[in-house]
Amino acid sequence: MKARPADYRGTLAGKQIVLFFEKPSLRTRLTFEAGINSLGGVSFFVDQTQSRLGARESLSDVAHNLERWVDGVVLRTFAHETVTTMATHASIPVINALSELEHPCQALADMLTLQEHFGDLRNVRLAYVGDGNNVAHSLMLAAASLGATISVGTPKGYEPSEAVLSAAQELAAASGGAVQVVNDPIEAVAGADAVYTDVWASMGQEDEAAERREIFLPFQVDPKLFSYAANHALFMHCLPAHRGDEVAAAVIDSPRSVVFDQAENRLHVQKAIMVLLLEGGVHRFPPRSSYA
Repeated sequence: MKARPADYRGTLAGKQIVLFFEKPSLRTRLTFEAGINSLGGVSFFVDQTQSRLGARESLSDVAHNLERWVDGVVLRTFAHETVTTMATHASIPVINALSELEHPCQALADMLTLQEHFGDLRNVRLAYVGDGNNVAHSLMLAAASLGATISVGTPKGYEPSEAVLSAAQELAAASGGAVQVVNDPIEAVAGADAVYTDVWASMGQEDEAAERREIFLPFQVDPKLFSYAANHALFMHCLPAHRGDEVAAAVIDSPRSVVFDQAENRLHVQKAIMVLLLEGGVHRFPPRSSYA
């Protein structure tokens, strides 16, 4: 889809997809909307930044309305439960475009980026340093699924979810990959093919920013920490980035940074996800009504 986008024009002709966003967005919104448009579909954006989904009426009622109007739903939410509840009640595909637990579309774009630069992901060692947040969770699950090795370095008390770690380790055992969590940033980064970080305070954690900065400062990806990675190592970030906090400008703005490759690949990966879910056979399921 990335190499021959013209081959897929019209793939989603006649499909309508609604985007509900409770959080501000640049990459997620534009890559989904551009992707839907380039595939011949139609998108509807609903700004939920002032009122979260489920506040005015139940999520189940919203889901049962949507399944009769559109072909798919894209959610960017605070609570992961919003995504799972919508998916439980809607008979159409629901895509997680970010929740407090995971950021799966980002992680898939990151895996594509690593594959483009290194080839077989089973030979790739990825280091993630910083907060054990939704991005870390999805990177662990994606890397483990594809046989890669991932080392996550976080301050004590900020490690990834134990449930996600356990799930990732099970996946890694089946794929030949490996997952570890450590509290030493140098141990996490040593010998890595790519070093990844994210903001120290996510949306909704702004009141913790000053406290977190003190705790996370030893995990800043500056030239010194980056030097412990392999000589060919790449720098990765899901963006937006805060230069001088989680990453030094000398690293993110260097030729070894692939942050804009990652951002571009969001478009291609999300197009593939939507085609997988909506082309051919996965249309609306029959309404759950008892009348003809």
